[in-house]
Amino acid sequence: MHPPLLLGISGPSSSGKTTLSRLLRDIFPPSKLFLLHLDDFYLTDTEIPIRNGIQDWDCLASINFAQLQQALRHIKEHGTSPEWLESKEDQNSVGEHGVPPSVLEDLRGKVRGWFDGNGEWEGRRICVVDGFLLFSDDVKDIRSLFDVRLFLRTSYETAKRRREARSGYVTLEGFWEDPPGYVDKVVWPNYVQDHKFLFEDGDVEGELDETLCARIDIHGMPREAEESMRKCLEWAVGVLQSAIVGS
Repeated sequence: MHPPLLLGISGPSSSGKTTLSRLLRDIFPPSKLFLLHLDDFYLTDTEIPIRNGIQDWDCLASINFAQLQQALRHIKEHGTSPEWLESKEDQNSVGEHGVPPSVLEDLRGKVRGWFDGNGEWEGRRICVVDGFLLFSDDVKDIRSLFDVRLFLRTSYETAKRRREARSGYVTLEGFWEDPPGYVDKVVWPNYVQDHKFLFEDGDVEGELDETLCARIDIHGMPREAEESMRKCLEWAVGVLQSAIVGS
């Protein structure tokens, strides 16, 4: 049996990772694709590090990466999520995606055609993992486990607007709401620190370093897709088409 294809979707908070993941789940046959969320690997609420008097949910030290690696290796070996993993991320809401139903239906038909008569994909599945820290250079062992890597991007202004519009997040032990100023004090500085290496001159609102991204096999979302989930979804489907059918 062929091992599952592991698709990693990463990028800054509020760039559309979870929305894109759920849309992919919607257009792929249920037997072919399932989701995993980095947010399901947070430490307990009391273990989240505190910096400058604020809990920091957006840093490497807030995630149980050893457990994530264990789960990913289980998926590679068995093709399913481990029994001990219970997702809480699907309890968190996402914004409206704005993709017309007709576009979703067209994509469903396109995707179904990839598997008709494709013996290599008999019984094979895709595991989509979304998370804000999957591609950091400090977790290369995690990054290397993915077969396909999609990096979403958004501007500081958009990330701040979207993040501050959220009601909060279900956690292992309760519910978290961002305190005032959290994006500026915690979210964005952490994102810059962990991802500036992917960009020319370290400018996360500039251009991606295409040479570096090609070397570590990261597909960067096109600029025109930043404010259009339809374009983002169509781009992601195109990348997956190349991985699945080779063209």
